[in-house]
Amino acid sequence: MLAVGLSFFLLLVTSLPVAYVLGIAGLIGLAGIGPRYLAMAPDRLFGGLDLFPFLAMPFFILAGEIMNRTGITERLIEFARALVGFLRGGLAHTNMVASVFFAGITGAATADAAAFGNTMVPAMVRQGYSRPFACAVTAAGSIIGPTIPPSTLMVIYGSIMGVSIAGLFAAGILPGLLICIACMLVIALLGARLGLPKSEAGFQTALVLRSFRRSLPALVLPVFILGAILGGVTTPTEAASIAVLYALVVGGLLYRRLTWRDLLEMLVRTARITGIIFFIIATASILGWWMTFNQVPQAIAEGFLAVSNEPGIIIAMVLLLLLLIGMFMDINAALIILAPVLAPLTVAIGLDPVHAGVMIILALNISLMTPPVGACLFVLASVTGERVERIAGALIPFLAVEVLILIAIAYWPDLTLTIPRLLGL
Repeated sequence: MLAVGLSFFLLLVTSLPVAYVLGIAGLIGLAGIGPRYLAMAPDRLFGGLDLFPFLAMPFFILAGEIMNRTGITERLIEFARALVGFLRGGLAHTNMVASVFFAGITGAATADAAAFGNTMVPAMVRQGYSRPFACAVTAAGSIIGPTIPPSTLMVIYGSIMGVSIAGLFAAGILPGLLICIACMLVIALLGARLGLPKSEAGFQTALVLRSFRRSLPALVLPVFILGAILGGVTTPTEAASIAVLYALVVGGLLYRRLTWRDLLEMLVRTARITGIIFFIIATASILGWWMTFNQVPQAIAEGFLAVSNEPGIIIAMVLLLLLLIGMFMDINAALIILAPVLAPLTVAIGLDPVHAGVMIILALNISLMTPPVGACLFVLASVTGERVERIAGALIPFLAVEVLILIAIAYWPDLTLTIPRLLGL
């Protein structure tokens, strides 16, 4: 067990791709049990991916790519700006509201960060915002993507832990909206001190109605996805495939901004993103089997319970562990490795599996904004040319309120379970 742990952390600090780190550590673990167990590795590689709900991920990713490439993102931003652009710091508020709309299409934080890093950040800088602040607002809003459904992280968690994906989707709605509201409050409080720009024009009903009409085809998609899944009409995989067809119709026929070249590029990009995620899942399944064989999850749970039997203290330790691990590990790998370890512990202290799942996912989402491995920070740095440390510094107030939201969700289950209960999930 020591050899596996040492090899894992030593390989991780060498900046070796995390999929290789997981696979090599898993192979070392199998060899430690007995050389004949190495023959199980190919079976675990394929077995780790042999789950039907995983098919939803490439479809959701492709739908988001199509919507972004065909200008639908621009219409969502236009509608968000009509709603809140008149406030002080209007473009920052627009960024947050648009992140909520965009979350209902992609379900990926890095997609949000890349899209808005190319569009919203330059627009904010031109209007007088500092580039680090504009990047910080974009990064803070980007984690709404994997919180509000559809969410690829929820698909992964629900698949490997046997938790209702529809229930997780429903449970993520309110936390995602709370993050948006909390970040908008931060923008409002910083508005006067930072001298954020304010539009001279007030709220215009005609502008809202006009932009709503233009963005309606894009707004219909997340409503359809959620309605179909939560209503039990389709599975997440079926809804995701229909979302791709809808995006193709809207982008190609209605807006006429889709070419065969664009489609080929989006298919290649989707294959790359999906391939990376699936490779991580496959190699992690080898390490996961070794951990299960050696009863590592049970040992960790017993260790936590040995410190305290109080659910509140255990929840605090779980959150701290997730936030720390997320600072140094890819979010998908962290979820795949930690979920089987922590989920039984949360059940042991009486947490609902859906509530626990949202808590774990949100904690790891926050780590997307924390150095040294925060993916959204590096996406924004590469897109905008801003330094990571300057973005991280401007993120501190947003990070603080999002951690407070995480704590509220962890200790107040009704924030996640109210909507699933209303829907009978």
